[in-house]
Amino acid sequence: MVKEVYLVTSELPDEEKFGLISQMRRCAVSIPSNIAEGAGRNNKNEFTSFLELRLD
Repeated sequence: MVKEVYLVTSELPDEEKFGLISQMRRCAVSIPSNIAEGAGRNNKNEFTSFLELRLD
């Protein structure tokens, strides 16, 4: 997913470089990072909370 986001955002206009592109790329990296961090937790409930969709 991260690779795809980087490929897609590389085609966006340069004026979006520090706005939309940056935000999308940081988000794409954050998702697997959060999953890895959650997997390193000591119990299943903590890990599950890292995988939940947050809408707030």
